[in-house]
Amino acid sequence: MDEVKQIVADIKARKFKPIYLLMGEEPYYIDRISELLEKEVLNEDEKGFNQMTLYGRDVSIDEIVGHAKRFPMMAEYQVVVIKEAQDLSRTIENLVSYVKQPQPSTILVLNYKYKTLDKRKSLYKEIKKVGLVFDSKKLYDNQIPDWIKRVLSGQGYTITPKAAMMLSEFLGTDLSKISNELNKLQVILPKGTQITPEHIEENIGISKDYNNFELHKAIGERDENKAYRIVKYFGDNPKDNPLVLTIGFLYTYFSKLLHLHGLNDKSSRSVAAALKINPYFAGEYITASKNYPMRKVSTIVATLREFDVKSKGVGANSLSQKDILNELLVKIFM
Repeated sequence: MDEVKQIVADIKARKFKPIYLLMGEEPYYIDRISELLEKEVLNEDEKGFNQMTLYGRDVSIDEIVGHAKRFPMMAEYQVVVIKEAQDLSRTIENLVSYVKQPQPSTILVLNYKYKTLDKRKSLYKEIKKVGLVFDSKKLYDNQIPDWIKRVLSGQGYTITPKAAMMLSEFLGTDLSKISNELNKLQVILPKGTQITPEHIEENIGISKDYNNFELHKAIGERDENKAYRIVKYFGDNPKDNPLVLTIGFLYTYFSKLLHLHGLNDKSSRSVAAALKINPYFAGEYITASKNYPMRKVSTIVATLREFDVKSKGVGANSLSQKDILNELLVKIFM
């Protein structure tokens, strides 16, 4: 995010590059930076003649070069945005001749999503010399809660660790989807609000009591009644609580417990750092490790691999989601 902040600051300060290569697996920042350039470089009167959007599947490299070499009309710059530039992957290297001598009054923006250019080839090296290359990398699951916290902090909000974890578990790693939900909360809640699980439940529809986070906690504490209530809710609402995701989250949870058992230093700070979790949750993992010895955790991890196959319909066609989860809990608690 620090790199993104610097790019945004430079664009707003009108420190433009002649070429922007925005590439990588995470489309969220590619879209945001491209949209900012489309908004900031030209005023509304200038955009009609000097800003164009082309799509990789509909345009050739020669056509892109032709547009890029034009002079702006009654403006300092023209902006040429190539969306879905990854569709030009077979021919994009031919752009290198233009990159070596770019038109100073043109800002060429290449949105190269879900892929990266080969860094060994000339095009990448030449763009690095004269323009800006941004590699938008996918965030890991464990990085999402902190990302949510930082985004909200920049907008004047805070969020409790549990609320951030609820959003992360329900929405996954899709930053665009998460951003949309955060925007909804910011419309509803005044600045300075600390966002809580109650806010998430009321405004986004994620249950604060019946979710994967609470299931992990109940299992870790060996609170069987609560765990069975949660899986009953999951079974009654399968569309909102996909079995595959629940099994996946439990597998990750017990894999971390297995890692914890192997640590020499089991202090909260050490556990949080080793497991890459918020320190707020370290105590829950330490409690769970006392309730589940290493041998039991190893058995549960093996069981979860078996149930992962079942969750995908192999060997369990006649079983409902509720039946599979109940059977899983029996094996975990036995």
